[in-house]
Amino acid sequence: MLLQQTLNHLQHLKLIGMADALREQQKQPATQALSFEERLGLLVDYEVTDRRNRRVGNLLRQAKLRQQACCEDIDYQHPRKLIKSKFASLITCNFIQHHQNVLITGPTGCGKSWLACALGNQACRQGLRARYWRASRLLEEFRIAHADGSYTSLLCHLAKIDLLILDDFGLETLQPTDRNDLLEIIEDRHNLKSTLITSQLGIKHWHGHIGEPTIADAILDRLLHHSHKFELDGDSMRKEEKKEEKEEKVALS
Repeated sequence: MLLQQTLNHLQHLKLIGMADALREQQKQPATQALSFEERLGLLVDYEVTDRRNRRVGNLLRQAKLRQQACCEDIDYQHPRKLIKSKFASLITCNFIQHHQNVLITGPTGCGKSWLACALGNQACRQGLRARYWRASRLLEEFRIAHADGSYTSLLCHLAKIDLLILDDFGLETLQPTDRNDLLEIIEDRHNLKSTLITSQLGIKHWHGHIGEPTIADAILDRLLHHSHKFELDGDSMRKEEKKEEKEEKVALS
């Protein structure tokens, strides 16, 4: 009866991990031989681990990453000019702590989005807030926000994200309001948060894509300051994967 009351209290206090650990201890006679301090220590450790796992899970759901990618699975052997020592330095996420940006450019299929999602995953695992957006979708959200009055709220939301991922920048022509919105996003995050941008366009073409020289200068000045740049190249990894799948089917037939 006392045990159930204790479990109820733990649940009420939202100490879910401790409650689960206490149930497990009751099922394992060996734990009865441990001292009170040892058993309590195990309960606390379980609670800490459980809270961390739940927080990471929540962060990953909120990040809405396009792909389930992780840094441990990065292919550094593929000839796409991805320098391992340079990219691996980002895995610690110190660039986020120092509010630095990451810019990844290259042709379609070279793994830009996958690498971006891998860094987003890594940020979440370290307790940081990440959020993935296709650039065109985010700008569409801003058009809607202008219409329904939620513009300021959306800007405030984005300003709180530790790592904002803008994928496929440069695929669509920017409207005047898009340029202004993009400047507002980058301005709010400059020297405060990190932004990761992927694009098929080389960085030297971004100024022309943005269009308005004054706004382009302001955006690029903030983006390029203290940024990590990766210019990828090489054949599409998707074509290689399809080729391997075809060869595997032939081998099995």
